[in-house]
Amino acid sequence: MSYPQLLTPEEKLADAKKLLSLPRIVVICGSTRFMTEMNEADLRETKAGKIVVKPGCDMKSPHELWSDPVEAEALKVRLDDLHRAKIRLADEVLVVGDYIGDSTRAEISYARSLGKPVRFTHPEVDPDA
Repeated sequence: MSYPQLLTPEEKLADAKKLLSLPRIVVICGSTRFMTEMNEADLRETKAGKIVVKPGCDMKSPHELWSDPVEAEALKVRLDDLHRAKIRLADEVLVVGDYIGDSTRAEISYARSLGKPVRFTHPEVDPDA
């Protein structure tokens, strides 16, 4: 007797996206020093008909929400978790900027471990090139 194969959560998500006729979802990654470039990439990807998700906070810029160092560290952990969730949601990753730091390198590695295609605005910085 054969049993129906259970779908993984990733397969269920992919099926739901197809059923909903969602456009491709691209997540923008990179150092927040490139927020201006990320906004430009958001504009171009949106114009191309894609749903875009990207970092929502630039913790390098002063703000009352992360002015307390203890709270800022906890927020950084939560934002890193949130960004990994954005990577899981996305169909592809776009890395913005001509510099790859440790956090972005970890995001690229995570995306590739999930089989997500990764594009670069500056392909020469691809750590696996």
